[in-house]
Amino acid sequence: MRHVGGERVTEAVAGCVELLRTAVDQDWEAVKAGRLEWSCHETAFHIAEDLVAYAGQLAGRAQEAYVPFEITLEDGTDNDGLLHVIETAGALFAATLRTTPPDVRAFHPYPFRSANREGFAAMGVAEVLLHAHDIAEGLGLAYEPAAGLPEFVLTTIFPHIRPEPGPDHWRTLLWATGRGELPGRAPVTEWRWRNNLVIPADRLTLQGVTPAAAIDLHNGGDGGFDWVEDGPFQGTRDAAGMVVKAYEEGVHRPEWGLFVLVRREDGRAVGGMGFHGAPDEEGHAEVGYDLTESARGHGYATEALHALSDHALARDDVHLLMAAIEADNAPSQRVVARAGYIRASVAEERTAHEERDLDPTLRLYVRRAQRGTP
Repeated sequence: MRHVGGERVTEAVAGCVELLRTAVDQDWEAVKAGRLEWSCHETAFHIAEDLVAYAGQLAGRAQEAYVPFEITLEDGTDNDGLLHVIETAGALFAATLRTTPPDVRAFHPYPFRSANREGFAAMGVAEVLLHAHDIAEGLGLAYEPAAGLPEFVLTTIFPHIRPEPGPDHWRTLLWATGRGELPGRAPVTEWRWRNNLVIPADRLTLQGVTPAAAIDLHNGGDGGFDWVEDGPFQGTRDAAGMVVKAYEEGVHRPEWGLFVLVRREDGRAVGGMGFHGAPDEEGHAEVGYDLTESARGHGYATEALHALSDHALARDDVHLLMAAIEADNAPSQRVVARAGYIRASVAEERTAHEERDLDPTLRLYVRRAQRGTP
């Protein structure tokens, strides 16, 4: 998947500025921007502020907080000058995105305290699109962004939102951010976008796969990851297809999807690991994984499974994790054993066969949560 974040930002900013330039003779200070409390002038400046701030986070590799700086306008800056500031901020942000390596993450609070370059790009595009809409509403202008832009935002930082059937991603994004209505869906009064979850391990990071990346992986692409020569393995592509299906059906929960295993030493992806879905009513979830052939035999799967399992079982709503393995797959059985899994009981295996339609040729291994006693 070719990195298009910089191009998306450039496209979004160009469309925004082109629209607002038709209304530079209006008084932007005197009119509120749509449903916001800010004026159209304040909202336009906020677009520029956010684009520069996001560029600063990535360029400065901020890890614990926002880089402590702000931009200001010179006194007397007119609407034309403000549009020039937005264009300049967009150019700076796009250039930063194009030169940021794919493994870089920087601080952003929602919801896991970091984002990668794709996440920052999607947040920047969202700021431009949504606030251009707000300003247009205040100034009485008609605004419709290029179709690919809201789709990019939704599939990158709104993985929990089911897209409206058909091409109308823009109406879905407006609804998801409290700016519009969709038939059959309750109005949105509170919302947050969601950057992907990353789980750290010793030599690896487990990087959550967004719907955008899953679509690309499922269709034969790299999902935006720098894979070793023989990757990704077919099992990872199949798991990505499960993510796509869940997303389209509106049941995808990002923390319970697919993660790509990325080596810290060189940023190369070596495999996939994740869940077959969210935990059931009993707090049970099934894990699955694969590695490229060249990455096997180095303990990566054990390390990643340990980290993923520890993360999941630390939650109060998860009580048991399961792994179904072929009876003759001794290496995989050793992986789960080293990660703390044990062979399921006869009753547990029978239940899995009956209720989960588990293939009877597979062996079931489980790891239970260890809850402390009060």
